[in-house]
Formats: sequence, structure tokens, C-alpha cells
Amino acid sequence: MLARVLGRGRRRFGDLSEKEILALAISSEEDDGRIYAAYAESLRADYPASAAVFEEMAKEEDAHRRRLIERYRERFGEVIPLIRREHVSGFIERKPLWLMKNLGIETIRQQVWEMEEAAGNFYREAAKRATDAGTRKLLGDLATAEQAHKATADRLEETHLHEEAKAEERHQQRRRFVLTYVQPGLAGLMDGSVSTLAPVFATAFATQNTHTTFLVGLAASVGAGISMGFTEAASDDGKLTGRGSPIIRGFAAGIMTALGGLGHTLPYLVEPFWTATSIAIAIVVVELWAIAWIQNRYMDAPFWRAAVTVVFGGSLVFAAGILIGNG
Repeated sequence: MLARVLGRGRRRFGDLSEKEILALAISSEEDDGRIYAAYAESLRADYPASAAVFEEMAKEEDAHRRRLIERYRERFGEVIPLIRREHVSGFIERKPLWLMKNLGIETIRQQVWEMEEAAGNFYREAAKRATDAGTRKLLGDLATAEQAHKATADRLEETHLHEEAKAEERHQQRRRFVLTYVQPGLAGLMDGSVSTLAPVFATAFATQNTHTTFLVGLAASVGAGISMGFTEAASDDGKLTGRGSPIIRGFAAGIMTALGGLGHTLPYLVEPFWTATSIAIAIVVVELWAIAWIQNRYMDAPFWRAAVTVVFGGSLVFAAGILIGNG
């Protein structure tokens, strides 16, 4: 039912005339050329080598478009009807370019391979329907060319993406990942794990009531997560610092802050107090070592220095909570 609704207003590919097939091919090549040019533009600053690859791909699509227009003019004249992929059922709709501006380099490359595969299939099917020998030959040649684009892209990568360029792109990707996700997420995890230790364990030892301790820990974790998320999102818009979307950073910081506090709060859903407390303490140890590992893995901090700093600081807060709870 849904497919029938989505397909309303679209022509079936089998119902298109040769004139309409050529017009569709022309508009498709124009769209693909624009997509490749837009990819090149968006990647130019951070990935100049990959930008050069997509510039070459855009030039090839433009050459295909010119060949198709020449053939159309020979057969049908100067007026080319407007028919696009979205007017024909069976085509996968592509997202507008403005929705794809933040795609990662590997995601873009994967989409390119999918575009070339779809274009090759289109030309093969179109060639089967062509009755004019010249048109059939052109469409068949373009089907072969689109399939060969994968190999062309590989050759272009070999030309433009030598090992040094690939290493630089991997470094840029890692840097962006760290700035956008790891740094705010790590700050949130540290804040949530450490800052909630005192209120959780102070409540635990003061009341020895698991339900009350859970509610206090839940409130502290959620509250800290919301606060940390808004603080990170409002810290900067990422345009000058290159730290990426403030919304993504805010969510990363907020979610990890809440998770950091909930880790040692959830055990208090268990009824026996000392069982819950023992599990919570074990989770605290895991949390602190996890923070040290992340600092070592992504922030290049020496592991043992990070471990000593984090564990020592967390132990102080943990001890403060117990002392206050027993006071």
C-alpha cells in the first residue's frame, strides 16, 4: 500500500519513449555532475586529494552529458523535456546536497560507487529499449563507461591519494572525530562519573536505603547530563575552533555525563544494601579505568599518568562521599 502511495504521479520506466529516456539520461548526468562537484567543493579544505578525485569524476559526467545532448539534438531537435529521476518510479531518491554536507569521506566514496552502479544499470536497461542503432550504441557505451568509473576512481585515487595524502586524510578524520565526539564525550564521562560519586555514596552511607540512593543518583546523573549538554553546546559554534556541530557535541557530552553517573547508580535497584554498594564500587573502578584508557587511546595521554590522575581524583571524591555520609 505504501509503495503504491509513494509511486503515485510517477511514470514507469517501461512507459518512457526513447526521447524521454534520452532526456532523463541528460538530467541524470547533470545531477551526478553537480553532486560530484559539490563533494569536491565540500572536501577541498580538509581533503584536497579526494576533492581532486571528485573534480575528475564531475568532468567525466559533463562529457557524458554533452554526448547525450548531441545525440538528442540529432534525433529530436533543440527542446529537451524536463524529466528527472524523481519523476520515474524505480529510482532511489537521493538526498539534497545540503543534507549531505557533513558526510564523512568514506561515506561519500561509498555513495559514489552506488551512484555509478545505478547509472550503469540504467543505461543497460535504456539500451535494451532503444530502436535507433546510434542511440543504442551510445547508451551501451555509457553503461560500460559508468561501470568503468569504479576502476577510473580507483586510478584517480592512486594518482591523487598517495600514501602520504591518505595518511593525512586519516589524521584529519581522526582529529574531527576526537574534537566532535571524543573530547565532549570524555569530559561528560569524567564529570558524570566523578561528580556524582559524592552525592550517591553520601546518600548511600547516610541512609543505607537503596531506593533513596537510586533516586538521588538518578536525579544527579540526569541533572548533570542536561547541564553538561547545554554547557557544551553553548560553548562555541565550532566554526572557528573546528570542533564540529554544537548540537552533536552537546548530545555527546550530555549523554556520556548521564551514563557516567548512572553506571554506579543503577546497582541500587538491587535491594540488599551491601550487595548494591559492592557492585557500585566495582563499577566505579571500571569507570575510572575506562576514562584513563580513553585518554590514552584518543588524547595521547600516557596511560599510567592518566590512570593515576583519574583514579586519585575519583578516590578523593569517593572518600569524601563516604565520610560525609557517615558524618
